[in-house]
Amino acid sequence: MIVHGVTPILNVSNMDTSFAWFAKLGWKELWRWGDPTGFGAVGSGPCEIFMCRGGQGGRGKGKNTSTFASFEDETQDKGCWMSWWVEDVDAVYEQCVKQGIEVTWPPTDMPWNVREMHVRHPDGHVFRIGKGLKEE
Repeated sequence: MIVHGVTPILNVSNMDTSFAWFAKLGWKELWRWGDPTGFGAVGSGPCEIFMCRGGQGGRGKGKNTSTFASFEDETQDKGCWMSWWVEDVDAVYEQCVKQGIEVTWPPTDMPWNVREMHVRHPDGHVFRIGKGLKEE
């Protein structure tokens, strides 16, 4: 099998809130389906994410304030985890702080040679935003 693309589907509790959350990060609303909207998509460059209100996967925000300080932090949220690769992690961090996005792990040079940070969607989905570090 050869896969030509992958589009994750997030279970969300509120479509309008989710479209607005992604817009704060620079993602564009691509389309909506249903009245009221029950399915939709956002996009950033060639990437897109589908969202389904109340179905197609799990969701749930944990009580943890960090997503990486301990293994227990990684298991509290019941939404999906996804990695996004960007050019400038620190610029994304500044944008997130300015927009009031919940940052659960600040930009950090990790031992696996990636500078990364984490943000959490209101429904408990965690996005690892990173860029590979140059090896010396």
